[in-house]
Amino acid sequence: MPMTQLKDTIGRIGIWTPVLRAEDPERRAQVTEAATELDRLGYGAIWLGGSPRVRETVPLLEATSRIVVATGILSIWNDEPADVAQAYRRVSAAFDDRLLLGLGVSHQILTERYEKPYSAMRAFLAALDEATPPVPKDRRVLAALGPRMLELARTESAGAHPYLVTAAHTARAREALGDQALLAPDLKVVLDEDDTRARETARAYLARYLALPNYTNNLKRLGFTDPDFENGGSDALLDEVFALGTPDAVRTKVATFHEAGADHVALNVVTRDDTEIPLPQWHTLAEALL
Repeated sequence: MPMTQLKDTIGRIGIWTPVLRAEDPERRAQVTEAATELDRLGYGAIWLGGSPRVRETVPLLEATSRIVVATGILSIWNDEPADVAQAYRRVSAAFDDRLLLGLGVSHQILTERYEKPYSAMRAFLAALDEATPPVPKDRRVLAALGPRMLELARTESAGAHPYLVTAAHTARAREALGDQALLAPDLKVVLDEDDTRARETARAYLARYLALPNYTNNLKRLGFTDPDFENGGSDALLDEVFALGTPDAVRTKVATFHEAGADHVALNVVTRDDTEIPLPQWHTLAEALL
């Protein structure tokens, strides 16, 4: 698929969420109904968070007819590349190439196998190229943050899906990727007009990620310092990585990411209960942005 076609297919706005993983049979109906609704609302992609495997995209693809479903992201430490290629081939063929393979190196604290992540990603991508048939470069994206991984995303994939980033990082990523590659950052959203409460919700969510050096090191490259990572994040940090408040505030923040070079923004709705499916918020955002 040509890169311009992928950008057109995926659109300008998507949803990033781990709560649509349907491994729990008791939630399967609720999950598939939500996926159907995202498709109907006009979002361009569902980014399935939480290190999903390819098979976990199948219920969402079965429940939809148009929307792209992406792994956001599949950890390269969890499966052998030959198995990923086989799963990709089977699922993609069954659902009109609506599967997008998002790949990442995850975090050292989360896997005992973590070693030389850049070299490991290069080797994983090479193995996908050598599979029979290969996973096309234009159907895979990388969770790229730093310069080397962004360059790898530019040369060996369709582009980048960076997580926990700012508009300033988006501008740097666009420069590194060039004009053709897909750039689809995540943007966290708290829809709450009470600013104090919105920031409490944001900090409760963000604290877990500020314990991961991959993210804090990237944020330091953008000018943040250790005090910004304390107690769930400084106000300055929250203002950069979240859209807080009203739908209009979200629209404004999304525009800054698009203006910085994002082709597509994956909205990550954050609530006080991160196990709930935030369908009302997805409706509100669709009305504001689509």
